[in-house]
Amino acid sequence: MRKFWCFFILLLMTGCARYHPLPLTAEAEQRALKGPDLQTLVVKASRLKHPLLKPLPLNLRDGLSPDEAALLAVVANPDLRAIRDEKKIAAAQVLEAGLLPNPRLAAEYESPTGGETQDTVKAYRLELSWEITELLLRSARLSSARARKAAVDLTVAWKEWQVAEAAKLHTLRLLWLQRKYALLGRVAGERRKRLLLIRKAVALGEKTALDLSAARAACQEIKLQLASIREKEIRERSALMRLLGLPPGTPLRLEREKGLSSWPPLPEKKRLLSGLSRRRLDLVALKMTYRAQDARLRAEVLSQFPRIEVGILRARDIEDVLTAGFTLSIELPFLNRQQSRIALARATREKLYHEYLARLFSARGEVVEILERMALLQQKIAVSQRTVAGLREVLRTYRLALRQGNVDLLSYYQLEDEFLKRRLELLDLYRLRNELGVALELASGIYIPVEGRNVR
Repeated sequence: MRKFWCFFILLLMTGCARYHPLPLTAEAEQRALKGPDLQTLVVKASRLKHPLLKPLPLNLRDGLSPDEAALLAVVANPDLRAIRDEKKIAAAQVLEAGLLPNPRLAAEYESPTGGETQDTVKAYRLELSWEITELLLRSARLSSARARKAAVDLTVAWKEWQVAEAAKLHTLRLLWLQRKYALLGRVAGERRKRLLLIRKAVALGEKTALDLSAARAACQEIKLQLASIREKEIRERSALMRLLGLPPGTPLRLEREKGLSSWPPLPEKKRLLSGLSRRRLDLVALKMTYRAQDARLRAEVLSQFPRIEVGILRARDIEDVLTAGFTLSIELPFLNRQQSRIALARATREKLYHEYLARLFSARGEVVEILERMALLQQKIAVSQRTVAGLREVLRTYRLALRQGNVDLLSYYQLEDEFLKRRLELLDLYRLRNELGVALELASGIYIPVEGRNVR
């Protein structure tokens, strides 16, 4: 008997999980702060499996494009690593929902200690029982856990999609800031040369002090604009580095041409709206959450069935009479029939039902609003392009008139400033079109790769 119990205990221990420590040491912190290896990220990005994002071969030697930044952010973002752990939790909950209760073994032992103990023996009682009610609830609970796991998987994919679009957006903003900085840098160089010439002309008496002051003010204005753009560039680059999981100071060169392209042709409005509930991962995740809650409500309703426990027993009394039989235990649901849990599950399901419909309505409104804004923005871009082209011609005429002495220098500077202002506004409109395009991708669930048509 002793050998039997030892073997029984060892058998139980073989199925037990073991504890493994995961300490937050200084070495672990250093590894996290060091950042990932770019080559490893390139390999992971080429093998990415995502409902909306397609893997593509990355070539970082020519710089980082917006599409490449989107993929790298999905595989490298540190926040996503913690979010993906929720998938393991959901998988564990599916495992828990599929498990049945353990059988219960009860033992009793009695030994006569006084009185008429002659011809008596030591008594015992063994009972093995199991609750069979869980068989009725297992299917509903397992369905609920599986639907919840699917919802978690889709929620993680939705957050990955948001991170990818954020990385793409910051990359596009950086590229447009670099374009503006390059434009202002060329203008600043021209104005510095002009300032030197005006200084010489003032020394020779050919220009006045007013002309020199105007030239200096023009140079200072450009310096202020350059400093402002550099500040914005630092903020955008820092945000992009955090999304990519790269530590500060990591060299990161952007691919210029693709980021300065015009936005690709948009899908038709009917196509954007027709399959919205299937493409928007947050909507699909919410629908799966609703299904999980519906299955949970069904499980709560089934739990009203009285708990039944059956078993078999073997016993011997002190008079050495052996008995065998079975046991039956039934819960009497007079006071508690799971009313509160059923009401809570039903109210939660109703809340998810209305929340899904409200979010679907809001998502359709977002898509329509972005399309209308993009149509209006395209009209603004066309007007701005004509304005810039007209001012360029007027500026050429003024430049010729200035050389002939028919226009004063101050008037020429004012026109030049207006021309620069309009060019910068046009670049901002291009940037806004890109940002609205990213917003449309996010709202519609359709990824639109950036093409290589450069904006002039």
